Amino acid sequence: MQLHLETVVNPMSDQTSPIVQRKSVLQALRVYFEAPVFTMILFGFASGLPLALTGSTLLGWMTEEGVSLTSIGLFASVGVPYSLKFLWSPLIDGVPLPVMTRLFGRRRGWLITLQILLIGAIVLLGMNDPTSSLFVTAVLALAVSTLSASQDIVIDAFRIESLDEDRMAAGASAYVFGYRAGMLLSGAGAFALAEFYSWPMAYFVMAAALGVMIFVTLWRPEPAEVPPEDAEGDAAAGPAGSIGHFIKHSVIGPFADFMTRRQWWLILLFIMFYKFGDSLAGVMTTPFLLTIGFEKLEIVGIVKTFGFAATMAGFALGGPLAAGMGLVRALWIAGVLQMLSNLMFAVQAVAGADPTILTATIAIENLAGGLGTAVFVAYMSSLCHISYTATQYALLSSFMAFARTLLSSGAGAMADWLDWTGFFLMTTVAALPGFVFLWVITRKQDASVDSNSRA
Repeated sequence: MQLHLETVVNPMSDQTSPIVQRKSVLQALRVYFEAPVFTMILFGFASGLPLALTGSTLLGWMTEEGVSLTSIGLFASVGVPYSLKFLWSPLIDGVPLPVMTRLFGRRRGWLITLQILLIGAIVLLGMNDPTSSLFVTAVLALAVSTLSASQDIVIDAFRIESLDEDRMAAGASAYVFGYRAGMLLSGAGAFALAEFYSWPMAYFVMAAALGVMIFVTLWRPEPAEVPPEDAEGDAAAGPAGSIGHFIKHSVIGPFADFMTRRQWWLILLFIMFYKFGDSLAGVMTTPFLLTIGFEKLEIVGIVKTFGFAATMAGFALGGPLAAGMGLVRALWIAGVLQMLSNLMFAVQAVAGADPTILTATIAIENLAGGLGTAVFVAYMSSLCHISYTATQYALLSSFMAFARTLLSSGAGAMADWLDWTGFFLMTTVAALPGFVFLWVITRKQDASVDSNSRA
């Protein structure tokens, strides 16, 4: 892993590269069936499952119940904990739970506790009526997203600490696949359950599915804990030394290191706005499709299921694009495709409830979105210092989530003010600030930036 995007020499590149042995496809795929890597599929599933329950699934439920578009748009802000999780990630990373840590270990103790609380919050959200108790719905949705964001912190740490270097890339791929599978279940699966049973039943089933993940957590051993280099000195200093070490290395260190980067504040703004137009459109996609006349099963089949396949195809193309073109050029290409794909929704608004056009719209939108996400995640990963990967990635992903949550909360009011065609044209324009920040960041950098991104 590179320490910085600007770094010319990879710190691991001072040794001669080993001879690469040829492997069959079956041998290459076998790593995904090894317990440490296969667990990442299941942990990714646990991370992805709650997201739609406070996003598209909840918004679809509220739309059917007749909640106003302005109120629906404001519900995007219940995802703000995903944007702020870096604030409490040092606490979860460094503070043990009195009983649970002793029984299960530092990571598993936190993870089991958070999963139990998350299951309870999902059940309560499913029991609530959004039309008669909109405020309670908002509070419960906020609780689900907070617990879900906290679970993500622990799972990221578990993934990094339990995989050796040879399996880190496979573990990351397994995690992303599981994450998307979890989103598919809580999106398409929840819509199908709501169609045949009810919205509360959909939430109860999702809570039960997450309950299975507790057994997965119990199944896997606690990752080995690696003490910091100066842990002995801090321990010798007593409680004050331990507190000082926590503040120095878990709280101050990751952020101080990131602020040594050139144009660090512009990088954060770019991360915040790169997918802003995509996020605005995404918040209102489900209400838009239901409003213009699509049935829930059509949304399940085209948007959720076919869209999942298109997104995974975008992921698959993102890696080769970044490797072949360099990260900076790949960011430009993927960003333009994301921006232009929003225009397909404007076409859909004119065409109405036409399944053929919806299939084309979702194919283009999700392919571009998956491509952009893959390149964007690679870019953010390249910014992380190897010593602070978990916390710095939490910081960067929090800023990415900020556009999806708080900044997108006005999407409903915008849709109320404009017609659907005008709204999606505005989401296309909203992608432009990201390009401005990208241009400012890269205009003074020389060609070595692209050389590094290919390294």
